[in-house]
Amino acid sequence: MRRDVILVVLDGLNFQVAYDTLGHLQALVAAGRGHLYRLECELPSLSRPLYECILTGVPPVKSGVVHNGVARLSNQKSVFHYARAAGRTTAAAAYYWISELYNRTPFDAARDRHTAAPELPIQYGTFYYAGHYPDSHLFDDAESLRAKHRPNFLLVHPMNIDDAGHAHGLASPHYRNAARQAGVVMSQYLDAWLEAGYQVVVTSDHGMNDDRTHGGVLPEEREVPLFVFGDAFSFDPQARPRQTDLCGTLCAVLGVEHDKPVCEALLKR
Repeated sequence: MRRDVILVVLDGLNFQVAYDTLGHLQALVAAGRGHLYRLECELPSLSRPLYECILTGVPPVKSGVVHNGVARLSNQKSVFHYARAAGRTTAAAAYYWISELYNRTPFDAARDRHTAAPELPIQYGTFYYAGHYPDSHLFDDAESLRAKHRPNFLLVHPMNIDDAGHAHGLASPHYRNAARQAGVVMSQYLDAWLEAGYQVVVTSDHGMNDDRTHGGVLPEEREVPLFVFGDAFSFDPQARPRQTDLCGTLCAVLGVEHDKPVCEALLKR
């Protein structure tokens, strides 16, 4: 069965902080409408390599996107590519590195910030280029794209949590409050997305440490949340999803052909 999907990547969000601060998502889980899994990100625990991993199912050591300075188009097939090959509509409200990976590189703000190009993998997009771009604006951008284009696959990617972590560190109230604020903003839209029939997946690329960075093997850098909401999912507490499973699992929910690994235990049989 084909379903529409919204993927939210809360950049830089550690698992325990997500568990402690995302109250509305936790309420939905407690009500039996979703489930939270602990996910270990691939290495290195850096943003651009892990955007590629989440969206293509390929770990950095195989994709070649091994640090944030690898600024080129991906040479892998992403969820966007599989969705487009199946005739589905795609959109993203995201940091500009996503545009550089899957649409055009280098990023040209005048050309690419607001994208409406049916021939590209990400057909409709609003791409920002400053880490302090407000999450409230980003979620509004995403909802505008959803309302205008009714995409079958929509990526929503805010950055304020990561930005606060780099400025103040994992243990800071600034970091935790950035996560709380993202949860509040997301709660304005999440129920409506579910009522509109979207399956919603909320995760992160990597976590954060007390040195105000990430990139290594510390649990606080690698452990990230994976919330799933919608009737496509099993909510099986025994499921053990991997970050490399996300692309294929999203494609399975979308009902599009792909050749990526899938976490079958996540899906309702």
